Amino acid sequence: MGRRIFDGMKMKDWSLDERPREKMLRRGAGNLSNAELLAIFIGSGVPGTNAVDVGQRLLSSVGGRLSDLVGQPVGKLMEQKGIGEARAVAITAALELGRRYMAEEAAVLESVHSPEQVFRMMLPLLKGLPHEECWALFLNRANVVTRREKLTTGTVESTLIDSKQILRHALEQQAKAVILVHNHPSGSPLPGEADIRETRKVQQALKTFDILLLDHVVIADGGYYSFQDERVVKRGL
Repeated sequence: MGRRIFDGMKMKDWSLDERPREKMLRRGAGNLSNAELLAIFIGSGVPGTNAVDVGQRLLSSVGGRLSDLVGQPVGKLMEQKGIGEARAVAITAALELGRRYMAEEAAVLESVHSPEQVFRMMLPLLKGLPHEECWALFLNRANVVTRREKLTTGTVESTLIDSKQILRHALEQQAKAVILVHNHPSGSPLPGEADIRETRKVQQALKTFDILLLDHVVIADGGYYSFQDERVVKRGL
């Protein structure tokens, strides 16, 4: 039965097989649409609009992509009719749990051989953030990431890249190599002059203790920039 048949209908008038909660219990969460999953957190609709419709309109407000809903401020969700503070908080918490799950999955120890691997590993942590963050991946001799750590949280336009802090952490981890990662909320991964200057400072600081800076990967939602690919870092991956 087509989903559009239920537009505007109160959920209590739906068949049990089509109500989101009952459908999940009977068929499993994987059989629900994104809008139906959101409807479980929304609970009930507003006059003329059921909870699934509210969920669908919320998705439509960010282009229909669930990934673009992650990182939206609570106030932005509350702009949608039918979503008050409690519902917005519940949805935000659920999306954050999903983001953290994906981040944990990406954190499994693996040997890194390309900036694309770094991009895939770090995107779940950095996608949709309204501010910049600087992270470091610490690697052993086999290029296996043994630890990753958030170093600093900055503003929408910049974050601190502290060469002394990075060196200290690298020595504590007995790392043989380091990969820097930070995000650009602007959507463009191209580095600024400050990014290039600070990267070279980190490279020199690590080199003093025979630790390699393999790469510095700048991540934006649509892609990444690798200092190694562009030969800004002289030796690495």
